[in-house]
Amino acid sequence: MSAHCQLTGAQPGFGNTVSHSHRRTSRRFDPNIQHKRYWLASEGRHVRLTLSARAIKTVDAIGVEAAVARIRARGEKV
Repeated sequence: MSAHCQLTGAQPGFGNTVSHSHRRTSRRFDPNIQHKRYWLASEGRHVRLTLSARAIKTVDAIGVEAAVARIRARGEKV
């Protein structure tokens, strides 16, 4: 599964784990990505979106139709 949000564009961040002795090793900060299925009434079908937890809350606030419009405006396929 790609760690990429279709709505917000959230992607992994990269940094270092710093040990007690102050050695640095590479690490990856992944966004909380979930697969969520929504009913898209205008097209009469379900859509399966890959969203971050924050984006799920955004969809709840603005609605599925507006969220899909934003995703398509970003050039993503739905």
